[in-house]
Amino acid sequence: MTDPSPRASSAGLRKFIVVGDVHADFAGLWGALRSAGCVTPGGQPTPPVRSGLYQVVLLGDLVHPKSQRAYDELLGAPYDRHNPEHQRQVAELQMAGLRAVRDYQAQAPGSVHIILGNHDDVLVQPQFVLGTGGGLRHTEFDPRHGGVVLPADLSAWVGTFLRELRVGQVQFAHVGPLPAHACYDEWFYSDPSSKRWFLDTPEYVELAGLAFGVYGHTQMERGIAVHEGHRFALADALHRREYLELMLDPGREDPLHNWRVVQF
Repeated sequence: MTDPSPRASSAGLRKFIVVGDVHADFAGLWGALRSAGCVTPGGQPTPPVRSGLYQVVLLGDLVHPKSQRAYDELLGAPYDRHNPEHQRQVAELQMAGLRAVRDYQAQAPGSVHIILGNHDDVLVQPQFVLGTGGGLRHTEFDPRHGGVVLPADLSAWVGTFLRELRVGQVQFAHVGPLPAHACYDEWFYSDPSSKRWFLDTPEYVELAGLAFGVYGHTQMERGIAVHEGHRFALADALHRREYLELMLDPGREDPLHNWRVVQF
């Protein structure tokens, strides 16, 4: 694992384009990046990304469609997770999406930051079977349940994902401001605070000494939610075709100048 708290370049004002949890919606991801001026028609980083003027932050959970309907759309037919051929096909489609993101990042490694989500973590450490409240289980990358093993090249790449990104006192993380929120163990999955901290204890951001925090993990049905009083944004809203832009000056302790929610 790389430095868990890397810091972006400190030279001048930068635009940070933040995309919430992908969950195999790679068409949505590329749509957001096209809207933000971050990707060329050929899938390469644009000059502002290559130069570092634009910084792209993906908040994690690149894999595992969020619903049965999303699996059906990915497969192009009704998906049966008990069918090994279906599992293989949806795994291969997601691996193609992962490789496209990896190749994009490789062309601008200092400007494209990927946070490790719990669904990404289970790709390389398949000790838990994740699912949804509706009973959907994500087993296409779990060989214990008929899934495929993630290839070594992709496993090594996922191993470089960040637990958090810090820009001065601004934090980007998958779940929340606490170190425990980025440790995907049995306690994490048994602790309801990972889905409720922003309701029950929003003061965590201030107590952590942060000027602002940007988080994913909990899908925002009404779109990106920004709580200026408690200084955080919940940006898991790709399904609503929204992403978050922040203007930050990495050279300042409190680097946040402004922000806006963008619909595409």
